[in-house]
Amino acid sequence: MPIVRVRDVMIEEVLSIEGMATAKEAAAMMRSNQVSELLVAKRTPDDAWGIVTVQDLAREVISQGQRPDEVFVYEIMTKPVVTVPADMDIRYAIRLLQHVGVHRAPADEKGEIVGMITLSNLVLGSDNLW
Repeated sequence: MPIVRVRDVMIEEVLSIEGMATAKEAAAMMRSNQVSELLVAKRTPDDAWGIVTVQDLAREVISQGQRPDEVFVYEIMTKPVVTVPADMDIRYAIRLLQHVGVHRAPADEKGEIVGMITLSNLVLGSDNLW
């Protein structure tokens, strides 16, 4: 059985948002692009990437009765975000995400984000597994 790499099953289009954007803007971007996560841009080259998800919006904004136009992405995001090497075997990527307790992660190559993976992509994205 050939090795399936993260790059073989990742989503290549990664959408990003600034940390100073509002939760309302993040939700609108997710809705219009039909995604459940956004990469939060670095403020400086030495900064770390962040991630904001639909779950963050539900848990930190809606369920708390906050106004989405008054909450900033940087207040609800996860940072630093766990990244997965694009050339990693998907078996190890699945184990890593499970170990860390996340369902999605950006894929990186030489320090650049080149895609996004989810547990669903990893498990269902390879015909070689089934």
